[in-house]
Amino acid sequence: MKKSILAAGLAVLALSSAMTSSAVAEDKVSIVANATQIFGTIDPAKINDYTEYMAAVNYYDGLTTVTPEGTIAPQLAESWTVSDDNKTYTFKLKAGATFQDGSPVEAKDVVYSLKRLLALNNGPAYLFKDLVSPEGITAVDAATVEVKLNKVYSPFLTITPLVLVVNEDLVEDEDKSEWAEDYLGQKPAGAGPYAMKSWSRGSEMIMERYEGYHGGWTKGTPIDEVRFVITSDEATVKALAQKGELGMSAYGHSNETFDAISKMKGYKIVSTPTATGFNIKLNSQKAPTDDIHVRKAIALATDYATIRDVIFPSTEMKGPLAPVFSEAYLDTLESQKYDLEAAKAELAKSKYAGQPIKINLSYVAGLGFEEEIALLLQSTLPTIGIEVELQPEPWNRITELASSVETTPNATQVIYGPTYPSPDSVFYVQFHSAAKGTWASMEWLLDDDLDALISKARESTDVAEQNTLYKEIQQNLVDRQSDVYIGIQEKRMATSVCLQGYKLIPMQSWDYDFSTFWWDCSAK
Repeated sequence: MKKSILAAGLAVLALSSAMTSSAVAEDKVSIVANATQIFGTIDPAKINDYTEYMAAVNYYDGLTTVTPEGTIAPQLAESWTVSDDNKTYTFKLKAGATFQDGSPVEAKDVVYSLKRLLALNNGPAYLFKDLVSPEGITAVDAATVEVKLNKVYSPFLTITPLVLVVNEDLVEDEDKSEWAEDYLGQKPAGAGPYAMKSWSRGSEMIMERYEGYHGGWTKGTPIDEVRFVITSDEATVKALAQKGELGMSAYGHSNETFDAISKMKGYKIVSTPTATGFNIKLNSQKAPTDDIHVRKAIALATDYATIRDVIFPSTEMKGPLAPVFSEAYLDTLESQKYDLEAAKAELAKSKYAGQPIKINLSYVAGLGFEEEIALLLQSTLPTIGIEVELQPEPWNRITELASSVETTPNATQVIYGPTYPSPDSVFYVQFHSAAKGTWASMEWLLDDDLDALISKARESTDVAEQNTLYKEIQQNLVDRQSDVYIGIQEKRMATSVCLQGYKLIPMQSWDYDFSTFWWDCSAK
């Protein structure tokens, strides 16, 4: 009989290490994981945010994956070669990899998945649509895929983890419509480590381990079941921990919540620096933040020390790129400073000087730290002459607002981490005009010269030249005050002392691949 062991349950019951090891060996381990945003979709061609990527990395495998060091590693592709002109990539698939129905992963599935991504033109498609044409994707044989690029794109391998491979035969049997959007929006059809057990939209998703996973289960006692509980309510999260039911919290909770859970028996706080930036995105096409002096005034009136030290633990952020990208990082940028007199002087230079100035500031409703930051700005900015209207919204509403200049707020608090391990993910995904209308690009810069810089860096195969361009892009963005650069996130999560194996990966939600975790209470 299956016995569900909620994360931290054994610790809370204070069983001995020997008894715990025996119990885990005999029973299946089920953990509760907390997320603060709903899973809007699980379709690998439509995923956009951290929860959707979290689902994707467990339901699907890509051609490649990413290591904690940020390097590209084999996954469904065991090897690859690149042509001399850097335009043709040939991938050899791993023998023995199967989908969760037991059928083999073949080259035709990769071709179908990438063509489907291009056809639907959603989610990660913007990374591929100008690079690859459907006719450039071919199955050389059952185990070999060839992808011909339309132009040189030097970071191409860094986006191949997002070629999430779909079981073509299964979806075509289950859904006769073109591209099976209804089916794949509801059920996964991948070769990942976990299958769907159930999904209650807005509240819970349960995944169960696929025992035949090609990656194997060799890291200790595996996590057999993951139950995602969707809530941003701090009291609910603390109550889950108090009852011993919380296996892993989300990272977006308040200091008070983490402090409270850290004092509970059976829990630990995992903390690690990241490549993820916390910004206030400023809409440069909408009054009054269309004026650079207003944007600079807002930045100068932001109390960075209070936010980083008290509200949102993080390290200094001088511009759009984290120092983890050391070769591309522009280390001559000055620190962002809090100076109300300088802010007033800057505002006096704006075309709105002498007029009532009002901005709307949006943030994710229910996230305590974002509300605290919003209230801080609402109290500070009026002292320099800017009135702030707070606009708390559920995350899915913020993504809708981002679709047009007119509906995008003047200022929006956003946590953005690279969706693939390259500075290109920071610059192209947020600041190139091709990304307009997405939540990651709420600055609405729409600048041809900036686009040209970003595109040139993408096409360069000379690493030194590429890094020089990346530094020029950073200076350009800082000079125009594209954002208020708050801090580099120190990622914190409350976890059971029995949950082992977490390592940060510099790609959005790839560190939530639960096949890399194991259960061991002896280390508590």
